[in-house]
Amino acid sequence: MDEIITEHAGEILRIQLNRPTKRNAMTSGMYVALADILKNAAKDEQTRVVLWHGAGESFCAGNDIEDFLKNPPGPGESPQAQLMNALIDFDKPLIAAVQGAAIGGGTTMLLHCDFVYAGESAKFQMPFINLALVPEFGSSSIIPARIGHLRAAELILLGSPFDARRAAELGLVTQVVADQDLLPTATATAAKLATRPAGALQASKRLMKQPFQAQVRAAMMAENEEFSVQVRSANAKEALTAFLEKRPPHFNRTAKSPTTA
Repeated sequence: MDEIITEHAGEILRIQLNRPTKRNAMTSGMYVALADILKNAAKDEQTRVVLWHGAGESFCAGNDIEDFLKNPPGPGESPQAQLMNALIDFDKPLIAAVQGAAIGGGTTMLLHCDFVYAGESAKFQMPFINLALVPEFGSSSIIPARIGHLRAAELILLGSPFDARRAAELGLVTQVVADQDLLPTATATAAKLATRPAGALQASKRLMKQPFQAQVRAAMMAENEEFSVQVRSANAKEALTAFLEKRPPHFNRTAKSPTTA
């Protein structure tokens, strides 16, 4: 079974994460595949808009922990970094339709979308701290810039979960709709965008992103370097193992993180 399914409907490219039994958790191979899909879509003149959603009852539950333990990201051109760069470079409209779980990367990837429609079932969380890790996908810069430091601290430092209504209040989603209306609503917006002049649409998106582009790229690089250190710490290994074993982690609060030296 393909882990990512793509389908063209006229000038709209639909991308579906397709691991419903794993809540569409991302493997390293999926990061690379999704990056390649976006890069190809950026060059394809027949693609005007991309609509992104998940199969089953979830959007994306973040990293597949088993795969993640086998393939922890490094500071360079990791699979995750490839997708980050593809997202930040993508200058066509990107629409996400989010239902159920959007955890970790399932939340932070959405920060690079132009429209985010959330079903009433959507549940968001950035639990990086709980796993002895740090945020990624530029979220350490984008979230505070968008919602302010205090509210960002609640989401990032506490890793607090939040529902679709709270996400709308914070300005992290475009609109909350009934789950049965989610894909039709997102598709209707995609259809409207596909009728707009492509050159002006892409140029407008580039202009909106331009003032923040360098800042977000710098944040991603810094996050990736720090992430690659923290993921190799004893506390992170304990947290990830505890997650797989369905038990509370036992952190060593005095342990120092490994260094890059």
